[in-house]
Amino acid sequence: MLKDGKLNAYLNKASKDLLLVGERMRKYYIDNLRILCIFLLFPFHTTMIYNTFGEIFYINGTPTESLTFVNIGVYAWWMTGLFVLAGMSTMYALEHRTGKQYIKERIHKLLVPLLSCLVLVVPMQTYIADRFHNGYQESYIAHLKIFLTITDFGGYDGHFTPGHTWFILYLFIISTVTLPILLWYRKRKRKLDGKKINMLMLLLLGIPVVLLDDVLNVGGKSFAQFGACFLIGYFIMSDEAVLERLQKYSTPLGIGWVILIVTRCTLHARGYSERLGNTVTYCLLSWIGILAMLGLGRRFLNHNWKLTKHFVKAEFPLYLFHQTIVIMVGYWIMPRVENVYAEYFLIIMISFLLSYILYQICRRFSITRFLFAIKK
Repeated sequence: MLKDGKLNAYLNKASKDLLLVGERMRKYYIDNLRILCIFLLFPFHTTMIYNTFGEIFYINGTPTESLTFVNIGVYAWWMTGLFVLAGMSTMYALEHRTGKQYIKERIHKLLVPLLSCLVLVVPMQTYIADRFHNGYQESYIAHLKIFLTITDFGGYDGHFTPGHTWFILYLFIISTVTLPILLWYRKRKRKLDGKKINMLMLLLLGIPVVLLDDVLNVGGKSFAQFGACFLIGYFIMSDEAVLERLQKYSTPLGIGWVILIVTRCTLHARGYSERLGNTVTYCLLSWIGILAMLGLGRRFLNHNWKLTKHFVKAEFPLYLFHQTIVIMVGYWIMPRVENVYAEYFLIIMISFLLSYILYQICRRFSITRFLFAIKK
């Protein structure tokens, strides 16, 4: 029999070996892709202030075509891509969680921070919108009465909106409603064979994603479309054979991705936003962008960099805080800076810095860690 010292040494070595195996199995490119998507939030929502497609935002600056290209080129594949990544992450999460544990985790990581933001973060956005668009002059506390009334859920009139937290709301509903199907598939012995799914089949998967855009659509955001992306991520994109194929074809997919972005921006700049060609380009970009993102991500981003280790904990709080801070900073900067591009870059940089500082403050207190689902 092993003596206590040798036994402890053996157990320590075994624990380290298991940790190393876990490290090797972790899909770091998913973490890195999600982090990059969160970083994109800052230029994306800052660009909304200057958009040229006529959408009212919480605050609006001088419409600037070159800045609008950020929205035009990114949105088609960005949010749908985040739901695909969420589906993939759910497949890996359910490998070592029961359904009850998963629901408990969804409540802690999604529902609690959603409610916290609706009380503590989002109302400031509608308060500033009311001041900017309607000349509201009373205090923030007085404005909360207005926030508690519902109109069109846009929030630009000062009334209730989920704001940017709609993503958490959709993800919570989709992941809990589909859980019985996910658990059934996990227990099923016969799974989809990723080796039989060729590149044409993967391209054709974009058809339901495009067609479901107007199904169960609330405020321009479709439960059906994002639900389909989540399920495709869970059932298909989490398969290693599928991911290997996407990595193999990542170069042509990436080239097509860039060409579609440039084409869509060019069509918008020439005033063809409502034409059939622009619609077709949007549909193609909304799916090919996801395939390219996954293929290139697996090829180039599957590394546990220091940036990954740090921001994998910070990404979610940054998401929760960013839009309110972007709006507050923009509201303060726009009257003080004359150059549009200077405004734009200052808003992005200051907003990111303040969001990061707020995260660093909140992670130091147990109550704020709980409210905003911040990892220790």
